[in-house]
Amino acid sequence: MVGMVQVPRSPIGLILPRHIASRVDEALNDTRVVLINGARQSGKSTLVSQIAHERKAIWRSLDHGATRQAALNDPTEFVVGEAPMVIDEIQRVPELLLAIKESVDFDPTPGHFLLTGSSRLLGLRNLPDSLPGRIETIELWPLSQGEIDQQPENFVDDIFRVGPGLDHHSSETRETYIGRLVRGGFPEALVRSGRRRTQFLESYVSDIINRDVIQLSSVERGHELRTLVRLLAARSGQLLVPGTLAGELGISAPTVNRYLALLEEVFLIKRIPAWSRNLKTRAIGTSKVAFVDSGIAASQTGQSESSLLRITSPLGGLLEGFVTMEIARQLTWSEHLVDMFHYRTKDKVEVDIVLENRQGQVVAIEVKASSTVRGEDFAGIKHLAARLGDDLVCGLVLYTGQETLPFGPRYRAMPISSLWSRNP
Repeated sequence: MVGMVQVPRSPIGLILPRHIASRVDEALNDTRVVLINGARQSGKSTLVSQIAHERKAIWRSLDHGATRQAALNDPTEFVVGEAPMVIDEIQRVPELLLAIKESVDFDPTPGHFLLTGSSRLLGLRNLPDSLPGRIETIELWPLSQGEIDQQPENFVDDIFRVGPGLDHHSSETRETYIGRLVRGGFPEALVRSGRRRTQFLESYVSDIINRDVIQLSSVERGHELRTLVRLLAARSGQLLVPGTLAGELGISAPTVNRYLALLEEVFLIKRIPAWSRNLKTRAIGTSKVAFVDSGIAASQTGQSESSLLRITSPLGGLLEGFVTMEIARQLTWSEHLVDMFHYRTKDKVEVDIVLENRQGQVVAIEVKASSTVRGEDFAGIKHLAARLGDDLVCGLVLYTGQETLPFGPRYRAMPISSLWSRNP
């Protein structure tokens, strides 16, 4: 599809502002090529359409067969045209990247190309060129809770700036948190409920595996990938041990590692590395896994809002994944450059989420599905604090209660909703 772009209709009846939009505009003003990378159905096309409409850009979608064939036939001619130009789903024809490089080397005008992709381009095989020094990549995740509520979200910046002085009172309950978790953040899922939402999420996973993973790799046994996805969902909040997964699937550990990389490339999962002050140790530490969308994780484990209210439900792990990905979304637009990890010692002392800025300052976070917090819930955080000393900004237990409560000079229990809402 070629031509001037029109903003598509939103499945929820209105176009929700995306927090990342200002960063995209900033990048287009000083960078030759901007790539918005993210999961399918997360709103990339809607966001890019708005920006492209404002900038009167040429629109070319590689999801359309004729357009894709033209790009494959003559990549150099395909990218010829007045700037700016939008190329949607660039991973369909990665050969275009070399032609784009040649174009922007000849004409270094900022904002020449705005690209979108549903796969991590650096993970694609036979990538001809990654445009070093010419491209800025911005990740777009499914809608955050603040975007759904149309509220600003600055928890990451605020917690590093204010530390334990941050305060929040919430009206959310365990039931409403579960509702948010099961709903997830895909616009198409927001307008569905019950069986219809589950059907959408199930179809989404199947389509991603059949359309993206299998087409972008030499994987032939899609049923193994679908089984792996369900196993990963059941391990939300747990360590990711490829050998164990390989034993359950009846395949080799290297194959499991390859599958995990593919699932991460198409933005279905996100691996959270282990934290250590020793960079070599950090690189080989065991990761944890979170699903990019909590609704998918819930559906893959067969959980509903009512079933997650049961005492025996796997709410704890799913809620940890939900919180992890809400924070991951904020990291894409926060002013602070922050990396996210988890912490676990050989003695199995754990901290669910470790946020570390480039100055080595750390915020340690535990996630609890209960509406009460006890002193022992800070045990892992205090163990980490002993290693960090003054580098620990604060330690938080995010829980389903409604008050911010002090548990020492640098320790607080805070409602989970402090991630996306603020008191007046």
